[in-house]
Amino acid sequence: MKTLDLHKIRKQLAKTLDSKRYEHTQGVAYTSAALAMRYGEDIQKAELAGLLHDCAKCMDNEKKIHVCKKNEIGISEAEQRNPFLLHAKVGGYLAKTKYKVDDEDIINSIIYHTTGRPGMTLLEKIVYIADYIEPGRDHASNLDEIRKLCFQDLDEALLQILEDILVHLKDSKKEIDPMTQMTYEFYKRKQSEE
Repeated sequence: MKTLDLHKIRKQLAKTLDSKRYEHTQGVAYTSAALAMRYGEDIQKAELAGLLHDCAKCMDNEKKIHVCKKNEIGISEAEQRNPFLLHAKVGGYLAKTKYKVDDEDIINSIIYHTTGRPGMTLLEKIVYIADYIEPGRDHASNLDEIRKLCFQDLDEALLQILEDILVHLKDSKKEIDPMTQMTYEFYKRKQSEE
């Protein structure tokens, strides 16, 4: 991945995302690159995945549904009830088609950045965590502790984020995507086996 490609993608995203989302995207790209440096992941891949993770976020829900149906992208029951969740799958599709990304790990990092999944790759974990802790975030519980923890133990930070998200969703009586629950259970089991 050439630096010029990242520059072009930044320019395109600045045109398609609102200013608040673009600023968040820059924060996720920066944080993904920092975590990649810490854990030995490809820095440019991490930065690109961070830049593109929300590339479909500002698309309206009807258009996200249309893109999924037109391109035979599966829509779960939870996503039918909460179509804003589709931005991750549509983002993965746009990464391939619009931004010409052919790296499956980058695409999966975009697809699973909201729910996670059991057995995530290092890059998927990095983008998932970066989305939660980027410098512009200030409303998540345990944020200061998680920011420190993610540079010490990535899996422990991932598990803590998943747990905090599940507690938040339950407390606010919001629907929990089954994939998020499965991801939490997978990493909780993995932790107890170690």
